[in-house]
Amino acid sequence: MPWYAWLIIALALGSIVGGLLLLRDSAQKLPLSEEQLKRIHERNLEQDAKDAENR
Repeated sequence: MPWYAWLIIALALGSIVGGLLLLRDSAQKLPLSEEQLKRIHERNLEQDAKDAENR
């Protein structure tokens, strides 16, 4: 492969890795109350039960 093909591949990989690192650094946790977390867990259990029922 010519040198410029390697350069394009390196730039593409660098862009992908850089984008992923930027996304990781800018991610923030959602501040949820205990009640909201409880409702989310209950909903997840209900959906898991429905999924198991449909199989």
